[in-house]
Amino acid sequence: MTLKQISAFLENSPGHLRKICKVLADANINLRTITIAETANFGVLRAIVDDNAAALRALTEAGIRAKEVEVLALPVDDCSGALLPLLEKIEHHQLNVEYMYAYTAGGTTRPVMIMKFSDLEKAKAVFE
Repeated sequence: MTLKQISAFLENSPGHLRKICKVLADANINLRTITIAETANFGVLRAIVDDNAAALRALTEAGIRAKEVEVLALPVDDCSGALLPLLEKIEHHQLNVEYMYAYTAGGTTRPVMIMKFSDLEKAKAVFE
């Protein structure tokens, strides 16, 4: 299943993560999952939220660079080794994973892997 996540750039210094979370909270945006990848000078926040349009509007108005990015949400079982068949399929089809993070979808305990592929259309075809 495809999802659209919010990606935002933030300075790698104290208080910037709180600022983004406050902007979203003030706009009544629910963060369903969030992850941050960092470098020496900045970080990239990636989040699944309940209202992308409102989140983008609020972040932009606060002077935060943000965009919407399409990703795949692929469920896995909650047991040892459950990710391996998914990774084997990815390898078999020569797909490149740019990044991934886990999320438990509302009301269920089955994990979902949020994955960004370098060729999203090919990945969609493989997993449909």
